[in-house]
Amino acid sequence: MAKVVGNVVATRKDEKLVGSKLLVVQPIEPDGNPRGGLVIARDTVGAGSGETVIVVQGSSARMAKQSKETPVDAAIIAIVDEIRRDGLDA
Repeated sequence: MAKVVGNVVATRKDEKLVGSKLLVVQPIEPDGNPRGGLVIARDTVGAGSGETVIVVQGSSARMAKQSKETPVDAAIIAIVDEIRRDGLDA
């Protein structure tokens, strides 16, 4: 999981990325604490600033519907509405 913390504006990019939204995400632990460094991810679900999202990387990122045949290493594939652990809201 990650928190959307910014966006990337690129006027020149691979033609397969034209029209794509690139977001800066901070990986997080389930409790919301940061984990690791920032990642640039292609948004495939319409995520926005401050939202908690699920990010996949590597070959999984290229399997996302809008990322097929696209040179990406990270893709946002879901917006998290709620996190539950052991039957309790987190």
